[in-house]
Amino acid sequence: MQRRQFLQTSALATALLGGMPLSATAKSAKGKVLVVGGGYGGATAAKYLRLLSGNQLDVTLVEPNSTFVSCPMSNLVVGGLRQINQISTPYTGLSRNHGVKMVKDYVTAIDVEKRSVTLKSGKTLAYDKLVLSPGIDLQLDKIEGLAAANASGQILHAWKAGTETVGLRKQLEAMPDGGTYVLNVPLAPYRCPPGPYERASMVANYFKQYKPKSKVLLLDANADVTSKGKLFKDVWASEYKNILEYRPNMKVTGVDGATKTVRFEFEDPIKGDVLNILPDQRAGKLAVDSGIANLNNRWAEVNYMTFESTVAPNVHVIGDAVQGAPLMPKSGHMANSQAKVVAAAIVAQLSGWEPNTKPLTNNTCYSYVTTKNVIHVASVHVYDAEKKTFLTVPGSGGVSAEPNELEGTYAWNWAQNIWADTLA
Repeated sequence: MQRRQFLQTSALATALLGGMPLSATAKSAKGKVLVVGGGYGGATAAKYLRLLSGNQLDVTLVEPNSTFVSCPMSNLVVGGLRQINQISTPYTGLSRNHGVKMVKDYVTAIDVEKRSVTLKSGKTLAYDKLVLSPGIDLQLDKIEGLAAANASGQILHAWKAGTETVGLRKQLEAMPDGGTYVLNVPLAPYRCPPGPYERASMVANYFKQYKPKSKVLLLDANADVTSKGKLFKDVWASEYKNILEYRPNMKVTGVDGATKTVRFEFEDPIKGDVLNILPDQRAGKLAVDSGIANLNNRWAEVNYMTFESTVAPNVHVIGDAVQGAPLMPKSGHMANSQAKVVAAAIVAQLSGWEPNTKPLTNNTCYSYVTTKNVIHVASVHVYDAEKKTFLTVPGSGGVSAEPNELEGTYAWNWAQNIWADTLA
């Protein structure tokens, strides 16, 4: 390892582990850690478990896909500004550069007492510590007709980046000029608070340039825009006045894929040419089936200092599946940040030390609003031992003053940096 790389890694370890140097972790951390799910949370955790233990921990990542596809920046694919390959990264760097063992499979069951998991293939894997990063499940059954319409490809959500992202883009390209694209926003909490508003902006941007007679109809179940509200609304008024229409308090209750109709609690049904329906969300199926999603059978409750499940010892849950602390969003950056806290806590515990009692997480979320202009929101969160939760550090973050091209440069650089931090 080059001196500069060593110093950087040592400094990171010292910060995360509360003063313990990297050399100490390399000599004392022993055990098997199993990571389930290769999103921003799981892939980062696997990498940093190896880094912070001086490559002493035996780390296995179970992930069914060969390639990571980023949800952040996927709206650029929907809007035609990027291609899916530009937001995709193979998992090979984790094994090649860090010695993470990769298992291409699904976990179907967790045995907390025996500390083992069962794979879809039938194989059993043992662990000393389990990091569960299952992401979200979209509750298609909560909207009448949506499961069937989604299965047939008539109505897509594209809220898990990949095949549906490309499919939605193709639907928009095939839509005639003068058509209507209908996108809804589910009740919070949901994955990526500003995501639907960015998507609506990107589609409006596409229509403005190539299908100027078309319309974006954005139907929000919430009373107002849930993130960067003023910034989004200002852009819609100035850039997409006759293209994008925003309506709050519009909760979708049913759809008809054949007639392309959306139904609501109180309002009259609406028809569109492309329907992009986002249902309510909850922790991934594995967390629900195993009882780890113990809050209303929807989100996982954790000890925020270590992200260990409150109902499953030695199981640490991170990412969108977690019941978030105040003002802690379900975002890719937050999952990446939580993963480092968990990696440090596990290395400390398997070394016989107390974990850091004041871990930090941070978040930055960029949203494209035109081809080049971008807005952002950022925050830093610190664990409060007395309140047993993360609190936002006053003055730590902030929001853009206005959309600008410079942030567009920052946004794409941020994406490439976090992809490298997660997977390289």
